[in-house]
Amino acid sequence: MAAKKGGKGGPQGKKQSKPKRPSQLWKLYSVEGDKIVRKNKFSPKSPGDFLANHKDRLVCGKTGYTEYKKKE
Repeated sequence: MAAKKGGKGGPQGKKQSKPKRPSQLWKLYSVEGDKIVRKNKFSPKSPGDFLANHKDRLVCGKTGYTEYKKKE
């Protein structure tokens, strides 16, 4: 049985995945004196997960919880 031509050069029927980027969780904390301070809020629906800070809203990527920022 001959192999099929075409595709991306990987095994037939499987997509090639992108290389994973390392986690940059250290960007969400800052050190002030002797204390470590969180920069973003935690999600109320999923404790331990941060809310992503967008221009007009805060969003939990895991649960989809959204808080809209008030316009001033």
